[in-house]
Amino acid sequence: MTETPLVTLEGVGKTFGKQLLVQSRSFALSDVNLVVNRGEVVGILGESGSGKSTVANIITRLASYTAGTYRYDGRDVAGFAKSDAFGFKARVQIVFQDPFGSLNPRATVGASIMEGLALHKPELTKAQRQTRAAQLLEEVGLPADCSDRYPHEFSGGQRQRIAIARAIAVEPELLVCDEPLSSLDVSIQAQVLELFVKLIRERDLTIIFISHDVNVVRLICDRVYVMNQGRIVEEGTARDVLTNPQNEYTARLLAAVY
Repeated sequence: MTETPLVTLEGVGKTFGKQLLVQSRSFALSDVNLVVNRGEVVGILGESGSGKSTVANIITRLASYTAGTYRYDGRDVAGFAKSDAFGFKARVQIVFQDPFGSLNPRATVGASIMEGLALHKPELTKAQRQTRAAQLLEEVGLPADCSDRYPHEFSGGQRQRIAIARAIAVEPELLVCDEPLSSLDVSIQAQVLELFVKLIRERDLTIIFISHDVNVVRLICDRVYVMNQGRIVEEGTARDVLTNPQNEYTARLLAAVY
């Protein structure tokens, strides 16, 4: 018996009105079909404006869609009751592109990490939440005793590690990473990428990794979807798509790397 995919998008679309200062066109996501199975690392590759982040926001239910069907673990998310929607927030977490804007500047990093634990693991005592926060900081390569410090006291790469710790605190099934390296210095990108490789190896995580960087997708993804102008133009194993592209747009992306 085939296991039910964790994420299934069928014909998903989203129409946007004309954007301020861009009056000549309207933005849309059109007929997106995507499947993510448990335990996979699936890349969504494309240039800025291709629709990658919109897909990420739909999958994490941070944005609505205007056409098609989204099933999570076999269930249509459009039919979720309030309790289902609350549980979904623990099952699916996102790491954003900007580590500076994704953390509350007025909360200690420990408090930010413990916030999700308080909501979704109420059986834990305050002391247990504090212990868990310290363990998570160590897991992402930061000192356990830095939980009482504030985001402005950390570098960009350290803040992204904190954001990752916060995301995995509630032990999600799916981690959506929306360009998590692109705002970091190149030397720091490699370190954070190593952390993702470690998490993939050590945790039972399913990951959607959104990126414009062909080499990052090649390194960590099992399969890849290539997006251009709101549509998926190619899909397949990362090895096949990135060594023998069948679509002209994918070929251009690869040619730009070399």
